[in-house]
Amino acid sequence: MAEKPSKTEYPAYYQDYMKLVPEGNIVALFKEQERMTTNLLQGLTDQQASFAYGTDKWTIKEVVGHLTDTERILAYRLLTIARGDVTPLPGFREDAYVQQADFTGMTVASLLAQYKAVRASTIALVESLNDQDWTRQGMANNYITSVRALAYILLGHERHHHNILHERYFASATYPVNRM
Repeated sequence: MAEKPSKTEYPAYYQDYMKLVPEGNIVALFKEQERMTTNLLQGLTDQQASFAYGTDKWTIKEVVGHLTDTERILAYRLLTIARGDVTPLPGFREDAYVQQADFTGMTVASLLAQYKAVRASTIALVESLNDQDWTRQGMANNYITSVRALAYILLGHERHHHNILHERYFASATYPVNRM
């Protein structure tokens, strides 16, 4: 399954995420993104990953935790809809999730291990889907959403946060550069 979803398959507020996802084999896109995220984060020290570019902004550790939590939630939605379950699925409050988690108390290595485990599970799920599964639709956060839209939203969401990490965190004049 490599075909991008139409604009009728997801809420309009996800359009910016969709624009970030290139054409290609969906499984290959998930695997490549996992390599990119791993490469981006594995060299960070805990001090660097504890950086936030503003007083009311998440730390890098919190961004990674948010990516992992969001993937868990969206993959559950994807699974539920792919299996034909018509139960309306709730939204979630990302800030509340980050606030309740102790991502800043975790190491970069443990956050990255969680991310990789969740991504491996998502890839296995995506690989298991057949053509009919991809086009199924269900209700998530009060919007009709398709299985393939959820997969692309996952990819676009992470690309969005990669951009923020590069533009606002790593490019910040106050980012703690490793001075060895």
